Amino acid sequence: MLLDKLPLHVDVLIVGGGPVGALVLQRLAAAGMDALLVDAKPKIDADPRAIALSWASFEALNRVGLWADNLNATAIKQVHISQQGTIGRTELKAADISLPALGFVVAYDKLASHAFNTLSQSPAKAALGFRVNTIKRLARFAQISVDGPNGEEQLSARLVILADGGQLISQLDDIKQTIKPYQQHAILARLTPLEPHCGTAYERFADDATLALLPNGSDYMLVWPQSPELAAERLAMSDADFIAAVTQRFSGRIAGFSSVGSRASWPLALKTLASVVGQRVVLIGNAAQTLHPVAGQGLNLGLRDATTLAELLICSRQDELGEPEQLARYARLRKKDAGLVTHFTDGLITIFDQPSPLLKHGRSLGLIAMDQVAWLRKGFTKRMVFGAR
Repeated sequence: MLLDKLPLHVDVLIVGGGPVGALVLQRLAAAGMDALLVDAKPKIDADPRAIALSWASFEALNRVGLWADNLNATAIKQVHISQQGTIGRTELKAADISLPALGFVVAYDKLASHAFNTLSQSPAKAALGFRVNTIKRLARFAQISVDGPNGEEQLSARLVILADGGQLISQLDDIKQTIKPYQQHAILARLTPLEPHCGTAYERFADDATLALLPNGSDYMLVWPQSPELAAERLAMSDADFIAAVTQRFSGRIAGFSSVGSRASWPLALKTLASVVGQRVVLIGNAAQTLHPVAGQGLNLGLRDATTLAELLICSRQDELGEPEQLARYARLRKKDAGLVTHFTDGLITIFDQPSPLLKHGRSLGLIAMDQVAWLRKGFTKRMVFGAR
């Protein structure tokens, strides 16, 4: 249900109407809680990214109506992981953990637009095109100033959930963010393969970069991190030269590509918080942690944040909302999963981007071991799908 005027008070205010914020709102509204979502955008802009969602993320979104057949998602049946120049490889298969798919690849703007449409049609309260200007946090509630179509409005909330990608962190004096630039830009491009992909995604540790190919319709979506200088050069390549460069890095794994679409790039950095909770506020999704795309875990981690937080709030008394004890409990619940995924993703960049022949040999042996030891491979696959429990 879209609002054109804000209430004076809500128990829970969610800032950010992407899939993460929308998931929290839908869960809280279904439980009868007094929650409101605001987002500065009145609609979703075009976005070239394709997102890999785990089966667990699909189930969480589908449960609250944030999934639909018209998203045209592509199932990931298996993930092929290999290292260029070695025999090291392994495959993570949905069948190994008794799932119909490991997850799905979906256009991010389609997923986000569906979230906006769902909010407008559901009983959950949302205000789109309302920008939060300031958050003043007091002992028992937060005061929020919002700029909307009717000018500036004020409201209060027991708890503010920031799912806004980190736009308001600078206003929180008790939240410290650390930013680690990777000195990389990721190139995004759609490639049409010479042979059907059959639902296989690829993670390729090439000699000079880590590349991912996500099945997207009948095509692949390429994610190729590299130095800003190389990214600029490769964005300017002819289509034929660009295809040749990608094919060379997947030599022996993929037959090649017949065409490439438009290319885009964006800078990469790891953003983490000393604490994801503060006075009357909790940060989730990309506001809590922004990861390198190497393992495709960013949005999946954020949706697990949303699910855990929603379940905690639903099981809490009204007078517990936003209290220090409740927020500390949420932080404890998410510490293991968020910490392991963040360190794993960051570690992949460190381990696989080292040119040392000895390290390269060790990485190859590691992939072979995972491929040969079924319990190790299945355990790793489950963690990628469901997170650390």
